[in-house]
Amino acid sequence: MANLDVDLVVIGAGPGGYTGAFYAADHGLKVALVNKFPRLGGVCLNVGCIPSKALLHVSKLLNEAKEAKEMGVDFGKPKIDLEQVRAHKDSVVTKMVTGLDALSKARKVEKVFGLATFKDSNHILVDGSDGSTEITFKHCVIATGSTPIVPAVFDLKSDRVMDSTGALELRDIPDELLVVGGGVIGLELGSVYASLGSKVTVVEALPNLANGADADLVRPLEKRLKKQFESINKKSKVLSLKEVGEKIEAQYEVKNEVVTKEFDRVLLSIGRRPNSNGLGLEHAGIKVSERGFIEVDPRTLETSTKNIYAIGDVIGNPMLAHKSSAEAKVAVERILGKKTEFDVLGIPGVIYTDPEIAWVGLTEEEAKEKGIEYTLGRFPWGASGRATSVGRPEGLTKILFEPETERVLGVGMVGVGAGELIAEGGLALEMNAVMEDIAWTIHAHPTISETFMESAESLHGKATHIFTKKK
Repeated sequence: MANLDVDLVVIGAGPGGYTGAFYAADHGLKVALVNKFPRLGGVCLNVGCIPSKALLHVSKLLNEAKEAKEMGVDFGKPKIDLEQVRAHKDSVVTKMVTGLDALSKARKVEKVFGLATFKDSNHILVDGSDGSTEITFKHCVIATGSTPIVPAVFDLKSDRVMDSTGALELRDIPDELLVVGGGVIGLELGSVYASLGSKVTVVEALPNLANGADADLVRPLEKRLKKQFESINKKSKVLSLKEVGEKIEAQYEVKNEVVTKEFDRVLLSIGRRPNSNGLGLEHAGIKVSERGFIEVDPRTLETSTKNIYAIGDVIGNPMLAHKSSAEAKVAVERILGKKTEFDVLGIPGVIYTDPEIAWVGLTEEEAKEKGIEYTLGRFPWGASGRATSVGRPEGLTKILFEPETERVLGVGMVGVGAGELIAEGGLALEMNAVMEDIAWTIHAHPTISETFMESAESLHGKATHIFTKKK
């Protein structure tokens, strides 16, 4: 058995894990990075965020080529080489993984691949294909992420019933695809398959798609998806799945009627569960909630065992890579003896469909639920010269302000590139910007970023490109 003695061991090499390991190494700590699989990057890079964005870009190209006909450019019917599409996706992942490997070597981070279990609060045992390694550590950061939920009733042990990982393999283009769950993953991957030629049916149990996003932001996306998908069924539920030959027979309830239909494949996108089982957390005195999330102090990210921290999906929502990365830096700074706390005003959320939906800080729905007063500035992209010139005027930008101070409370956007634009909203939120800070910041013309400025100006009816009554 090999032995390793380090200042910090990080369990899990996703965005949070490798960020924490690299950040600690940059500050002079001796670091070991443990990962179940022999590739850095975690779910996000290998079977999540990055490959899905590569496929979503392909989807966007196909849709833009089709819509270009309205502008006088006809590319004809596209020819899809599925093997090449897969190769492109895989090459993106490989390039990023190779980059992380080089960065870890440059920082002298010791990588150990295998399953980690705690022996006590200062030792873990890693069982790998090349043997076992015992690691003695002063501090530990747990960043083991999450796994797609597959309810037992839907677990047919058939590759025709896919989770997000299976869907990203893109084994074929099914004629008929059922998407169970109209959240972020279901809508993103449903969009990919629809653009490639699948007839996509979405079944969502809740009254709205993209739960958590404001309804007015979802509306333009849903309108577009209704043209691309075979059907979208809200307030509906899948009752059963059954493999029949080379098909999956699904029964689902829509408006109190049971529909029975056969599909070539089914995508389950109904949530994720934390990867906390099998770590031997009890041996280190680490407390876990009934749902399996590791309990931490939300400001310091310390677990019930003070030299051990936990970050990312394994501690709870929102399950976002950028949240995990930010938490990693806080945990490392606490380890370094600093009094840094995880104290943010907003964590941006993005749905990478076409159009994209993005928000940060307080949403209107949240404000109404909590009884928080706000005033609103709104700017429709139909009044944006840039959005109109690229043929995508369906977007919207809105800003929630505190009534008395006009301080930014939240920002929401829907439209092409909204995920890139939301960063300005996040900065305004964290800097406690007020309406005039935004309104008096000169934005380049013509850009879609101007919609943020004019949204602020609209609060008092002073936006140039729309007319609103002054408040």
